[in-house]
Amino acid sequence: MTHTAAHGYARAYQAQSVLTASPGQLILMLYDGALRFLGHARDALECPEETPHRIERINTNLLKAQAIVSELRASLNLDAGEYATNLDRLYDYYLRRLFEANMKKSVKPVIEVEGLIRQLRDGWAEMLKNEGAARLQQARGVA
Repeated sequence: MTHTAAHGYARAYQAQSVLTASPGQLILMLYDGALRFLGHARDALECPEETPHRIERINTNLLKAQAIVSELRASLNLDAGEYATNLDRLYDYYLRRLFEANMKKSVKPVIEVEGLIRQLRDGWAEMLKNEGAARLQQARGVA
């Protein structure tokens, strides 16, 4: 199988995963994507300044991470209460810090936001796991 064919199959699998994911799983996928792009941006920021395409890699990956955070923010139901309002404030903070990282070509804000998103991601994954376990018990008639 050629690299191009394998890449095509991987993209088809990814598209199918998105189409069949629950809303909670989609949020987890967004967190994972943001972390992936922040990692790429951090790697580029830590490269020597003379590295070819360094600035382009930093900018591209930070913009992708910002787009994901913006999507997470847009998905909030601000009428749902304090939790959604607090997340909105956090996402706004992340966007400002990532903008600063891109303007100053500074790794510090990227590392900060990466750590904060990782905490949210891990908490979200744990919640989904517990929710799945509760559904399984309910289906078995245990709960």
